[in-house]
Amino acid sequence: MEALQIIVAIFILALASSLTFASDPSPLQDFCVAINDPKGTVFVNGKFCKDAKLAKADEFYFSGLHIRKNTSNIFGSTVTPVNVAQMPGLHTLGISMVRIDYAPNGGLNPPHTHPRASEILVVLEGTLHVGFVTSNPDNRLISKVLYPGDVFVFPVGLIHFQYNIGNTYAVAFAGLSSENPGVITIANAVFGSNPSINADILAKAFNLDRKMVKNLQSEF
Repeated sequence: MEALQIIVAIFILALASSLTFASDPSPLQDFCVAINDPKGTVFVNGKFCKDAKLAKADEFYFSGLHIRKNTSNIFGSTVTPVNVAQMPGLHTLGISMVRIDYAPNGGLNPPHTHPRASEILVVLEGTLHVGFVTSNPDNRLISKVLYPGDVFVFPVGLIHFQYNIGNTYAVAFAGLSSENPGVITIANAVFGSNPSINADILAKAFNLDRKMVKNLQSEF
């Protein structure tokens, strides 16, 4: 299983790299290890670059994606990211990845978007119902049930989800076409914003009673 995960990770990163022109700009040097030190000689895409002569292997390395994560939360899922925040060597390379663990019988990676990246996902374990919704005016749901070895792609910026419809744990890996793809979970953003969106606005937008909107906001 560990060997399979390594192969899958390499496969995903290779596929994601073909999408980089749709998101992060191409680097003009071999690499740019991200540092927070303003004494860095070059500032690229929001990060200072470490002197390339001082780069170390650990800055291009991450360990732990073979470990099953705790999914005891409201959604029954946990996302383990490997982006520029975890691996400084990813800076300017235009790729990142995640491991997603889903609890049995309904583990959900809830509807969300990545504003800066397309995503390609492969299932390692379990059975997932996945899908995305097209933009206005069609708002068409494009969905599929995936089994181990199946691959699905979510276009950049579109709302998408994964839902474990099996009675066992599910695991998926995904590659994303940005070092920092960002994530906007729809329910959290709409009902859990800080400060809160005016309840009258949400009541009208969702055709809900104002009291129900206030109740929803209190849950986030």
